[in-house]
Amino acid sequence: MRSNADVAIIGGGPAGSAAAILLADRGRRVVLCEKETYPRFKIGESLLPHSLSLLEKLGVRGELDRHAFPKYGGEIATACGRRIQRFYFENALQLSHRMSYQVERAWFDRMLLERAAARGVEVRQPCAVTDVRFDDDGVTLQTAGGEIRAKYLLDCSGRNAVVGSHFDLKRRYDHLQKFSVYAHFEGVQRDTDRDATLTRLVRGRDNWFWLIPIDGRRTSVGVVMDLADFRTGRKTPETTLEEALAGSALMRSRMTGARRITEVFATGDYSYRNTRLHGRRWLLAGDAAGFIDPIFSTGVFLALHSAEQAAETIEFALRHPLSGRLRFGSYARGLNRLMDSYLRFVTAWYTNEFMDVFTTPKPPLQIPQAVNSVLGGNIHPSFRVWWRLQLFYLVLWLQKRHPILPRLEEQKDESAQPLAMIT
Repeated sequence: MRSNADVAIIGGGPAGSAAAILLADRGRRVVLCEKETYPRFKIGESLLPHSLSLLEKLGVRGELDRHAFPKYGGEIATACGRRIQRFYFENALQLSHRMSYQVERAWFDRMLLERAAARGVEVRQPCAVTDVRFDDDGVTLQTAGGEIRAKYLLDCSGRNAVVGSHFDLKRRYDHLQKFSVYAHFEGVQRDTDRDATLTRLVRGRDNWFWLIPIDGRRTSVGVVMDLADFRTGRKTPETTLEEALAGSALMRSRMTGARRITEVFATGDYSYRNTRLHGRRWLLAGDAAGFIDPIFSTGVFLALHSAEQAAETIEFALRHPLSGRLRFGSYARGLNRLMDSYLRFVTAWYTNEFMDVFTTPKPPLQIPQAVNSVLGGNIHPSFRVWWRLQLFYLVLWLQKRHPILPRLEEQKDESAQPLAMIT
């Protein structure tokens, strides 16, 4: 079977579905190929406030209000529990939305894909793309279900990075070679009221944890460590997660009485970027363009933001065939700048100085509120936010060389015991 389209999209995750909806709403014929059958398990459950404007445009805000778990901010703590810094979106500088959502990705991704189909997108799943051929007039995709011919291709294939692999564009971040193990649990200890909705990040000496409440009973729990440490340990993902949780006093207290309800999943080699994000007939969006790190929950945010920008760029190219593709370069530069800004945050997170500064008892000059703004998805910070961010990085630099704040020394918790209750 052969299909002809204005735009072919590879990947039915948040980036692919969002772009498909936006293009279909402009009257474009869109064919979307997703290699898996939804729903499927996925992490990355925490949405950022800045994404709400696009989710409203996509027509799914009502579904989120009815079925998703609210999120009012986050918490960063040390593994021993001695320092805790909470931040709420309502206190952030220059942030238009004061809350967001925690979502089960299996439900969220399927909801978006079904919305795309309802808007007239030809959704094919399971539909793996086996070959991609470009020419002056468009692109041809080969799939098990037949050939797809389109004027433009938007690659939203995630870590598979179909186009990036085709042109050998994928490059790793050598300083971010991490490994994560994770699962869903019931019975994880939570605080009350709005504090029960917070995304929690817990920093240890050699690793960090996330705790994301998906709904009233389920919590996503994971640990991130150096890939080299996981390989040296030579342990199963289950044992790795159990022992990591046992090594943190704060995590032990949160996990008392918790029960694992999914298998333990493991992911490595996930920090990378493609050296080019566009060609004459193609654009990359979402994780197909690059993925930095699970910290700060930027994955879905960057997927949705890049999808919106990519859809606008391709729509312009379809309306203006001669000059439209000049915008492809502008799209790539904008996305690269945004990924660079979050890469800087992520790189800082993996330093001791970050915890020294961010969790100091009385941080000066509203620095956490400025950081909170960007971590909430404020991609165009005002000068009021910008100068505080530069001060934050300056203080980090000074703290590393000439400490101006007390250093936080994480001590090994000798009382750590295996968590027999986690099964």
